[in-house]
Amino acid sequence: MSVRNVVKVMNFYALLRVNNARKKVEKAFSYERELKYVISSIINNRIFKQENLSLEFSKNEKELNIYIGSDLGFCSSFNSDVLSYMKDDEDKNDKIIIGKRIKIDIPNIKLYIDKEQFNSSHDKIYEIVLDGILNNIYSKINIIYIHYYNLNKQEIVKRTILPFDFGEDVLDKQDSREINKLDDFVVEGDLSYIIFNLISLYISNEIKIAEAWSWASENVERQVFTSESLKKIDEKEEEKQMEERKLRHAKEFKTIVEKNNRKKKYKEE
Repeated sequence: MSVRNVVKVMNFYALLRVNNARKKVEKAFSYERELKYVISSIINNRIFKQENLSLEFSKNEKELNIYIGSDLGFCSSFNSDVLSYMKDDEDKNDKIIIGKRIKIDIPNIKLYIDKEQFNSSHDKIYEIVLDGILNNIYSKINIIYIHYYNLNKQEIVKRTILPFDFGEDVLDKQDSREINKLDDFVVEGDLSYIIFNLISLYISNEIKIAEAWSWASENVERQVFTSESLKKIDEKEEEKQMEERKLRHAKEFKTIVEKNNRKKKYKEE
């Protein structure tokens, strides 16, 4: 297979992955909506309000920062933007790094995985988040990644996903009305533990959304790079064809001159 065909295949799959990432985000948004509804239903229940259900998080200065980089080649600027945030991160903070193209020696890395391992390793991320919430370790959980807005705009963002206000204002009007209609209910067991598990699920889902947007952005950059490469390949092929035409025309001209010289010589004889 020629280099041009290989690059065309890479270009095609990059666009296909962007579309698949958007579909993945749409599913995750549906799950996010349901989690918000369940958590808000509990938090805004009259009985639990009276029992002073507390959702206060750690007041210390330690944070968990989740960095999402690239697994693909031809994405150097993509990773350099993420690395610029990592270099400014404080040593005391814990880090989760997703993306094999990010190579940096920093302290307190809790987990380091390739993007292709993200789905199989998601339980490990959930456990780190749940442990941080239950043991009041982190004052904040942040995600740093390249956010996909559209094919023409991708920017690095730092989103704080904990603490988060799960009050009624996070819901749409329909969900708020449904919560207000709920009868009071009771729960057997440790309600705080249930809530923290639900919040950990919510945070894990937000990480999935960020990873999908990052995957889309990564493939947009790859698509742009391969498109530019195809243009350069076309330009080089055109230059090669022009050079070949020049050589062919020069050869043809030489042949014509030689024939004319032979005819002239023949006539003179």
